[in-house]
Amino acid sequence: MSVRPATLARTAPVSAGRSALRSFLEREGIFGWLMLAPGVLFLLAFVAYPFFYGIFLSLEDRRVASPGTFVGFANFVTLAHDAVFWQVVRNTFIYVTVTTVLKLAGGLGMALVMNQAFRGRNLVRAFLLLPFIVPTALSTVAWMWILDPTFSVVNWLLVHGKLITSGYSFLGNATLAMGSLIVVNTWRGMPFYGITLLAGLQTISYELYEAAAIDGATGVQRFLYVTLPVIKPVLIIVTMFSVIFTFGDFQLIYALTHGGPANATHVFSTWSFDIGMSAGQLGMGAAVALAILPALALLIVALTLYLRRE
Repeated sequence: MSVRPATLARTAPVSAGRSALRSFLEREGIFGWLMLAPGVLFLLAFVAYPFFYGIFLSLEDRRVASPGTFVGFANFVTLAHDAVFWQVVRNTFIYVTVTTVLKLAGGLGMALVMNQAFRGRNLVRAFLLLPFIVPTALSTVAWMWILDPTFSVVNWLLVHGKLITSGYSFLGNATLAMGSLIVVNTWRGMPFYGITLLAGLQTISYELYEAAAIDGATGVQRFLYVTLPVIKPVLIIVTMFSVIFTFGDFQLIYALTHGGPANATHVFSTWSFDIGMSAGQLGMGAAVALAILPALALLIVALTLYLRRE
């Protein structure tokens, strides 16, 4: 059966067009951008747009169900003269600083233990990751019971151990509430440090430790002059991410204390939610959320420059 010339004439341009399109898509640069497109669109839709819209809201006197009025930096000026704002600033930096130091020390110790060869090591690794795996809402409910003034297991142990005569209200006292939040955040965040630093520890060649031991280095010296210098980049990166996550911590604090008592545990995220959503002042709430941006930007730039220099 012969093919008609007219059919060949119609199929030739189609084949040529498909071939040209295929060669265009197979170019390295074009293919790379096609692979990046979903991620870029996701970032634009769920990160860039909310961020810039938040900046726009912070420059307006916007309330729920009403049009906004452009006020420039008036919201930030109002915050600067608000005593509660400076209390929130202090709370946030205490919360972030103390939890970061504790998670760093605890996570490093956890990584050093998990890096040792012992029986049941994989089971121990899985068990130590539980605080990070369990959903925040679920673990927070458990901590609410642990810290409850009436049914607290901590109070029961202290009272029956004759250390105190009556139980404490851990979440009802300003100092104890902040300390409790720091303990819970540290418990939840240590596995993130531990598993990340463990990955860094496993890249260290055992020959380095043997050479240091031959030179007479003690265990502490091997840790200071072999382990720490090698995992320093990982340490800086995980600390930077942990600080960012802790600055934006919301679920744990809001579920346990709602920012109380008397604003003693309010941080930027919880106070911004209360002002923007509960009070309906969207513009002021956005300004509170963005007030932390300069501090975070300076920290990220400083850590990045230090890491690049190292």
